[in-house]
Amino acid sequence: MEDRITGHTGLMALFGSPIGHSGSPAMYNYSFAKLGLDYVYVAIDTKVGETEAAIAAMRTYKMRGGNVTMPCKSAAFHCMDELSPAARLIGAVNTIVNEDGRLTGHNTDGVGFVESLRDEGVKIRGKKLTLAGGGGAAAAIMVQCALDGVREISVFNRKDEFFGRTEELAKKVEGEAPGCVIRVYDIADTKRMTAEIAESDIFANATVVGMKPMDAESVLKDTSALRPGLVVADVVYNPEETRLLREAKEAGCICIGGRGMLLWQGVVAFKLFTGQDMPVDEVKELFYR
Repeated sequence: MEDRITGHTGLMALFGSPIGHSGSPAMYNYSFAKLGLDYVYVAIDTKVGETEAAIAAMRTYKMRGGNVTMPCKSAAFHCMDELSPAARLIGAVNTIVNEDGRLTGHNTDGVGFVESLRDEGVKIRGKKLTLAGGGGAAAAIMVQCALDGVREISVFNRKDEFFGRTEELAKKVEGEAPGCVIRVYDIADTKRMTAEIAESDIFANATVVGMKPMDAESVLKDTSALRPGLVVADVVYNPEETRLLREAKEAGCICIGGRGMLLWQGVVAFKLFTGQDMPVDEVKELFYR
């Protein structure tokens, strides 16, 4: 890499903490080199209280852009000059594009989810989605799927102090995408969740259930609604095959793991930064196999 860094090389970065495990620098730097783009991408450990200073540095150093991961996504939202429709609804930013000092915040998580389904031949327009979760990933998926033409979304979230926030977001999204009906339920209502999945085309887990060290668990307590033709997607990517996906596979479902969403949100961000397409087939082979 040092052979291609010059006095003109532009800087991009990933901000968040912890960050040492991230595969983003390898993916982006490979793509820059492959396409002959004079950028370098690094990971900068950034605590939530340091977000404002980190984003101010983007302006100072004229960085073309950057990505934001946990726990800084919500803090970054408040530092933007402009917001994409998805970022505005979600209230969180994971991609920042710098146009001559004016920062636009995007959220590519939901697009990454939709693209991961498309990459497996699954179209979402006119479909019904049942979604487990109410956090950032679930919000991004809800927003993007509604904007992209899903006709109905049933969201299941824990009935805690954040439940009302999920209901409020659902109403806002319906206002932006009037062709989509969104209902929010208590995730403890197993009977209702089973019934909604039985009527759905797609079921997605956007909770941490299934992620290590909870890899022996599944968000789905009743698997009777799993069936051939149902698309089951999991945002968890470690382990690559969760208990949910194993059980769905046994039932004949179409299974899509979280590594696809991780890849495609980066692909979309790369396009926003550079205006060019990431060499996605090679990136898949090198970093996502």
